[in-house]
Amino acid sequence: MEEQRMLIHNHQQMPRFAPHCCLVLFSVFFISSATAQLFDYADALTKSLLYFESQRSGRLPYNQRVDLVGGYYDAGDHVKFGLPMAFTVTMLSWGVIEFRDQIANAGELEHALEAIKWGTDYFIKAHTSLNVLWAEDMTTSRRAYKIDENNPGSDLAGETAAAMAAASVVFKETNPHYSHLLLHHAQELFEFGDKYRGKYDGSVGVVKRYYASVSGFMDELLWAALWLYEATDREDYLKYVINEAHCFGGIVWAISEFSWGPSFGVKAKLEQEAYILKQYRSKAEYYLCSCLNKNNARNDNIERTPGGLLYVRQWNNMQYVSTALFLLTVYSDFLYDSNEHLRCPSGTVDREEILNFAKYQVYYILGSNPMNMSYLVGYGSKYPTRVHHRGASIVSYRENKGFIGCTQGYDNWYGLSEPNPNVLVGALIGGTDCRDNFMDQRDNYMQTEACTYNTAPLVGVFARLLQLEESHEQELVASF
Repeated sequence: MEEQRMLIHNHQQMPRFAPHCCLVLFSVFFISSATAQLFDYADALTKSLLYFESQRSGRLPYNQRVDLVGGYYDAGDHVKFGLPMAFTVTMLSWGVIEFRDQIANAGELEHALEAIKWGTDYFIKAHTSLNVLWAEDMTTSRRAYKIDENNPGSDLAGETAAAMAAASVVFKETNPHYSHLLLHHAQELFEFGDKYRGKYDGSVGVVKRYYASVSGFMDELLWAALWLYEATDREDYLKYVINEAHCFGGIVWAISEFSWGPSFGVKAKLEQEAYILKQYRSKAEYYLCSCLNKNNARNDNIERTPGGLLYVRQWNNMQYVSTALFLLTVYSDFLYDSNEHLRCPSGTVDREEILNFAKYQVYYILGSNPMNMSYLVGYGSKYPTRVHHRGASIVSYRENKGFIGCTQGYDNWYGLSEPNPNVLVGALIGGTDCRDNFMDQRDNYMQTEACTYNTAPLVGVFARLLQLEESHEQELVASF
């Protein structure tokens, strides 16, 4: 494995921070400035980007026939799946597009661009010909799978096209040649996915146990077309989104989550850019209102834990929290710029209320919760120490240069009760159950496993909150 910037830190070398002095009381509409000052958003931003370096895939054997070096392991078990990786890169890119200046002011733009490019370089390699996209399964045999005309995967092709199109926007000014290359691949992948339609888990059956394509492929094709319109300004991509809106469910289905599976965050993006029809806006606002508990029927709102955290399901719930935070943050800025309010069935919400709710969710993640624990690993004085992750739970190669295969890793390290020898800095783990309970156990993977698509949306959120905090401090100094 190649050397990486502070890849996974030795546990004894981790800096410690002063304990939080209080537990934030839940309030959707009011959060005190004193509580907000407890959190170091710059530190959280730095560590969230550092996490992606720990997920990098390393070198391949000399006799590997297909060069699929690079990309990211999706979570803790050294497996690379194309769909969650593509969604991760899309969210990182979207975060830079929305909050580029804020990330740059924090001194983290270079690291953000590196994180995006590490993923897109891999996608370029994986797209070996016009209608072929490889997806690698990182087991000991390094079995690689692909989608093609005879084995379609429109969802995988669409999500990868979206990631490359979004990244092309990111690099358009600073690296125009690379941006053009990404856009070329994105357009080819979209055409491939649209022409040869089908779910990728029907062609690559092994993924059904991990990332089943529950929502189908239509949302990813809409998502890809939108990002291609963003990147090219070509009307045919916009017409695709409009013409397929009903048949593909874009203005039919009401949603209460946004993730690598259901990619209907497309609706929020569409409205933010003021591109599409009134029906898209209603669906976007339905989702936002469900996060804010502002839909009339109880079943139309996202559940919350007693401590106030959004709760969608028991397995890796934090992925749904982080994506919701990103969309709420982006939409609050849209409302501010357009001088509008969010109109929900049970009341009107202004952008400050939306942003305050997003802040509260961040406070919960960073430690103001019933467990007094930060679920962003390595942040604060108390965080999970038994993360379900091979690299974190096995002793560093610098200390033990002996070969550790899958069997040895499981037999010698997985069942240990001691804390991990390494800290997976910046990883957002699955989090609590519906009652705010959390068990810090390595085999409790529903709660202790971290995923790239958990952390990716937080990059932009942390940068935006850091800007707001610094602006508030400047206002206080000016007023004084």
